[in-house]
Amino acid sequence: MKLQALCIAAALALVGPAFAAEDKHEHAHEHKPLHGGIVVEASHIDFELVARADVITLHVRDHGKPTPVKGGSGKLTLLSGATKSEAALAPAGDSSLEARGAFTLGAGTKIVATVQLPGRKPINVRFALKG
Repeated sequence: MKLQALCIAAALALVGPAFAAEDKHEHAHEHKPLHGGIVVEASHIDFELVARADVITLHVRDHGKPTPVKGGSGKLTLLSGATKSEAALAPAGDSSLEARGAFTLGAGTKIVATVQLPGRKPINVRFALKG
């Protein structure tokens, strides 16, 4: 019984790092904000959220290069305290999606973007605004 448990533990110790290594990918780019926003990577694409009270912009980069969004779309879901609101994202320039309206933003506001880029599966990206 002890030998069996020891073998299982050893196998898990060897397999664990292999799974962790699969999830990593080489980065030839940095995830720095280029527009003063918050950068989150999802599906190997960088999304930079710039949130203002009247416009929310999502800049899209793939490995540091602007990603064309023509024909793309999306939806934002904003959670600010007990208040939930939604807004549609539409292309605004070559590599940006934008939503216009009156948004309640502040520290702790969570924003979930569901983005549909041409030729790709929908991507969900989560952001949390800081103070």
